[in-house]
Amino acid sequence: MTSQVRGVQLARLLGQWHSLPGRRRSPDYAALAGAVRGLLADGRLPLGVRLPAERELAEALKISRTTVTAAYRQLRESGHLASRRGAGSWTMLPGTHRVTSSGLWTPQDDVDMIDLGVAALAAPAELVPAARAATEDLPRYLGGAGYHPTGIVELREAVARGYTDRGLPTSPDQIMVTSGTQHALDLVLRLAVSPGAGVLVESPTYPNALAALAARRARIATHGLASDGAGWDADLLLGSIRQGRPKLAYLIPEFQNPTGHLMAADLRERVVAAAHAAGTDLVVDESFVDLPLDGTSLPPPVATFDRHSRVISIGGMSKPYWGGLRIGWVRASAPQVQRLAAARVGVDMASPVLDQLVAVHLLAEAPAIVAERRAQLTVQRDALLGALTERLPDWRVAVPRGGVTLWAELDGPISSALARAAEEVGVRLAPGPRFGLDGTLERFLRLPFTLPAAELVDAVGRIAAVRYDLDRAARPQWREPAVIA
Repeated sequence: MTSQVRGVQLARLLGQWHSLPGRRRSPDYAALAGAVRGLLADGRLPLGVRLPAERELAEALKISRTTVTAAYRQLRESGHLASRRGAGSWTMLPGTHRVTSSGLWTPQDDVDMIDLGVAALAAPAELVPAARAATEDLPRYLGGAGYHPTGIVELREAVARGYTDRGLPTSPDQIMVTSGTQHALDLVLRLAVSPGAGVLVESPTYPNALAALAARRARIATHGLASDGAGWDADLLLGSIRQGRPKLAYLIPEFQNPTGHLMAADLRERVVAAAHAAGTDLVVDESFVDLPLDGTSLPPPVATFDRHSRVISIGGMSKPYWGGLRIGWVRASAPQVQRLAAARVGVDMASPVLDQLVAVHLLAEAPAIVAERRAQLTVQRDALLGALTERLPDWRVAVPRGGVTLWAELDGPISSALARAAEEVGVRLAPGPRFGLDGTLERFLRLPFTLPAAELVDAVGRIAAVRYDLDRAARPQWREPAVIA
């Protein structure tokens, strides 16, 4: 699934790459090599991608081929490029260094710890009344065995209505209830991805999705997202699908985790068309679709543009409602749902009936619950942004229009070191490399705004206090990492 980046595409990613003027100006070839290394470190340029030929890049950048040749040579010497005569040059990291996120960490229940590793809200007040109402409904199901592989019909009807209200007509036969969104993804991968199959994901992306793909022994390729508000580079994303022809692509188009980007409607349509032409299935994670902020209008669901059953949508109750309610779902064609249900029988048989009944009652109250969630998140997001502006002004953050996370670009490649130092002062962080595949993204940090505003401001104060002591900090002791969700 090796893909190639064209000269014009790489030139666009490089932007203003020239060395700065001055008495100590470095040669242009060194500045170009440094800019390419920066793209690799940020995850915007994936590993294993073939770079354009020297002449092609020189024409795109309007510089001499000699400069490009020298830059490529420096990249080879630093271990960031591997070349073979007649075959081209591929991106890599020095010493074939790779760090893979396992996605499974042991939680530490410390009441004094401000946990910014988990991007999820506490339960809404409506949960307890919904649970009481569900127990009253339960006797209707006690006469049967209790196994419903696709879910109880009233929950499937409620989920289907939600899609229909979004402009995507859906029947209950197209819905399968799962034990959370992660479970939905795992079931889809079991059905669609065989060992060694190519899968395209965004970079950065959700760590537990990478863990699920690793468990299936998939060959993962990445599409790098811009750290500013631009998000997806349409040309590069579509090119990755057309060239690599992956078996499956996993995308988070609504308030992407962790960057918060929102994919435009025209790109959604083009991605579906490219996937159909390449024979690629699309798994669209809609975990945050209920959480637009600032009155942001949502584009049509990706599946709206699907005419060939290429799009499988997954979602759940964790982000807008509560992570402890393990209810998720898959929306696909009715035959796909039946195949998923058959595969599920060998995993967990069915989701708990009582939990599904709780979900039915919560979805009936969705307008009020979700409106309150959005108001709460807006206040908390703004408090976090304000604290970062005041205490860490050198960090760059694009303001998300929805979701629950900020993706902060730090003032240096210090994410993992900062996370270790912050733990010493009672703040648990999710460093950038957790959201990538190759140990890159050290200049980035995910910061959820799901805690009360006062705790977020306190956390930023503690982070700022340790940020400036990193160079003098003693070597930290190893400790068990925490859950990132």
